[in-house]
Amino acid sequence: MSAGRLLSLLLLLQSRGRISAPGIAGELGVSVRTAYRDLARLQAAGVPVYAEPGRGGGYQLLDGYRTRLTGMTEGEARALFFAGLPGPAADLGLAAEVTAARLKLLAALPTQLREEAARTAAVFHLDAPGWYRDPEPAPQLALFVDALLTGRAVEVRYRRWRAPQEVSRRLRPYGLVLKSGNWYLVAAGESRIATYRVAQVLDAVLSDERFERPRGFDLGAYWASYLDDFQARRHTGTATIRLSPRGRRRLPDNVPAEVVRAVDSTATAVGHDGWVEAVIPTESIDHACGELLRLGIDVEVVAPAELRQAMAATVGVLARAYGLH
Repeated sequence: MSAGRLLSLLLLLQSRGRISAPGIAGELGVSVRTAYRDLARLQAAGVPVYAEPGRGGGYQLLDGYRTRLTGMTEGEARALFFAGLPGPAADLGLAAEVTAARLKLLAALPTQLREEAARTAAVFHLDAPGWYRDPEPAPQLALFVDALLTGRAVEVRYRRWRAPQEVSRRLRPYGLVLKSGNWYLVAAGESRIATYRVAQVLDAVLSDERFERPRGFDLGAYWASYLDDFQARRHTGTATIRLSPRGRRRLPDNVPAEVVRAVDSTATAVGHDGWVEAVIPTESIDHACGELLRLGIDVEVVAPAELRQAMAATVGVLARAYGLH
């Protein structure tokens, strides 16, 4: 029997007022049977819990009863930052701590503020992953959290895109970043600080090496700089395209935001039917061909010749596949 769970139950009753046994079970992550058993233990300990029968009934504390046992544990204090982020908290293995910390905070608030906090929580929800794909599994995430909080280096086996694809590294973790539903580890290697996609870590083991993160290191500033550098390295070329009015309207749903911004800043009218010509950044011929083909007849590649030829060749293959040649 967890004394911490009994305290969480007491604070839940204090912060929520009346709540059903299934509601208690859902909040605390236990079975309904366990919820009933915990309620009985609270009553046996002298806590004035009583049941309100009937529809809309449930369990609640006697009016005026309040506990002052709201001290937070170290784990709950760490989890406090994630109090409004249940998904990321669960990824990091902090779901129970977040629930306990949230209950303790609510229990410490006056009734009016507690009701306002509950109303706010009911109308806002964060869903971090992007559309059309599931978040990546990251089984090594909890180990990296441990390494970050204890200042220990980690031995990892990592899968990357270039050869050799599998490499082994000793990393000194500096921070974790959640981007579009995917977790990234920022860590110092043998020669530099780098970013590693946690889902690409095949194995990870805590080492005996202890280290201190540099005092001046700013995770947010590093990440912003990393993104700027990533965009600069990602777009190595440009293309000149023509877009119909419909193609321009469809652009934000089919290409990255930086391409949309490039069109907006470079578009010039061509002809009298609303078409425009613009210069956009590109990653590679194949990648640009795949993105622009989403726009169908509403886009024409003017340059470079290699991209125009790739578009024509792909359209030719499609035409043959549908028996048009």
